[in-house]
Amino acid sequence: MQDNGLDPNRIVDLNNIAVYQKDTLILDNVSLKIRKGEFVYLVGKTGTGKSSLLKTLYGDLPLQQGIGHVVGFDLSEVTWKNVPYLRRKMGIIFQDFQLLTDRNVFKNLTFALKATGWRNKGEIQQRATIVLENVGMMHKKEAMPYELSGGEQQRIAIARSLLNDPALILADEPTGNLDPETSQEIINLLYQICRQTETAAFIGTHDYNIIRQFPGRIIRCINGKVQEQSEI
Repeated sequence: MQDNGLDPNRIVDLNNIAVYQKDTLILDNVSLKIRKGEFVYLVGKTGTGKSSLLKTLYGDLPLQQGIGHVVGFDLSEVTWKNVPYLRRKMGIIFQDFQLLTDRNVFKNLTFALKATGWRNKGEIQQRATIVLENVGMMHKKEAMPYELSGGEQQRIAIARSLLNDPALILADEPTGNLDPETSQEIINLLYQICRQTETAAFIGTHDYNIIRQFPGRIIRCINGKVQEQSEI
């Protein structure tokens, strides 16, 4: 399941993998390496495979072809039984936030900690408090998700992604439902987190204005392939 013989600074290491949705080939011959602390954008038109590639990295789509290692795990050996262990080492952020609507902000975070194996109540509360402070949302700990703006909900989603001190953050269109000013705030927050913690980030986005403001490596999905490009 986990391969400790890999370069610990190489968070993502894909060699000639193929990305499938069931039996449909989406991307072919994908080779990609992301190192600790790198800030990487994944761009491309709708339907070019960005989400499918991210889903392969966090074990939602099985790796059927090629060699892939993410946060020390061999993707070819990831199953529904051990995928929680893979995801415990990464933070996943979605466009639609995916907060639990029946509980407040703080309980959203404590629920996520318990779901990933935390048992000590004091440690759970301490960790939830730390990540809320990191994203500037401690004052909203008692709020219900529906009481928050889109930007505030995404900050909580980022806090949730940080709970287990991940080596990698995967974000699928994290600013897709946000206005330009709020989008800038959210990417800036992710940018600062990566700089301060050496967490790598791989961000799927359509927003080229964000890329201009917060430069990083750019990976493009196009015509069933993944290409690195030097500029937008």
